[in-house]
Amino acid sequence: MNTKLWLAGLAVTVSLVGPGSAAADDKKDAAGFGSLEPTSVNGVKTKVLAWLQAAANNDAAKLREAEALWNRPDRAALDNLADTFALGNAEAASLLQVVRDDKAPAPVEVPAVLKNAKGDPFLRANLSLAVARHLSNRRVHEEALAILNSVTPEQTVDPAAYLFHRAVCEHALLKKDEANRTIVRLIQDAADSPERYKTVGALMLLDMQTWKKDLGNVARLMDNSERRLDLARGGPQTQKIQREVIARLDELIKELENKAKKSSGGGGGGGGAGDPNGGSCPDGGSSGNNGGANPKNPMQDSQIATNGGTGRVDVARLQKLTDSWGKMSPA
Repeated sequence: MNTKLWLAGLAVTVSLVGPGSAAADDKKDAAGFGSLEPTSVNGVKTKVLAWLQAAANNDAAKLREAEALWNRPDRAALDNLADTFALGNAEAASLLQVVRDDKAPAPVEVPAVLKNAKGDPFLRANLSLAVARHLSNRRVHEEALAILNSVTPEQTVDPAAYLFHRAVCEHALLKKDEANRTIVRLIQDAADSPERYKTVGALMLLDMQTWKKDLGNVARLMDNSERRLDLARGGPQTQKIQREVIARLDELIKELENKAKKSSGGGGGGGGAGDPNGGSCPDGGSSGNNGGANPKNPMQDSQIATNGGTGRVDVARLQKLTDSWGKMSPA
């Protein structure tokens, strides 16, 4: 099943990067496109231990602790890499503690240690990937994407993980064009990426082909607003999304009203033989009308109408209408 989904996604990507497509032009002009291969586990370990040796001034105790980290069979290489960074850099240790704690407030901007252009590029790029991955898993997509945009996949030890989590953030933030390009790279350039990355990437790619400005779009915007509120981020950006939801709902309501007007105004046909104005009722009523309770035609002359109701109010029905006013159904 996964292979079928991946092939389906690949078929879509081929159409996206075909001759004359925007994605193809972006790929041709973008720097750094090409085969993206991950660094082997032993290669990552060698690099980070060399980094720690310099950062910790040959601290034997920390080097032994790092060796123990890399002997954990249940931990991924990226986790071991991040934990090793924490041994040699206090800022990295503090940052990892925050992003790994689901109850701790997530950063609202790119942390200083990840913006330090003068810092070690190996630390900066790969710590960025580790932090962004945790933020993406916590649905803190804005900051995760900003962090990933500050480095390139080629600078990291796991380009596939970089591209996957970047695509997840772009898809969640409804950045369709950017997500399309990122998934194209994930499937085409990071050929050795895990099957789960390719499968989810293909699903996101196929999902975006169905995106329209309909109620589905409104639902996605509302989900995004709800996510930000769950993160206690009810500021201007969330309010902007909510205003967009209201504006889009207004547009959809107007579209439905216009369709209803067109359909209701289409009946009536040609005039009857006895009607000098060329109009007659569908049920063949007489052309004359004195404004009675059951009119069959418009009044020919201006006069006070005699049609009127009984004056009785159905209280139960009125209460039901009042209670449901302004509420949307779950659908």
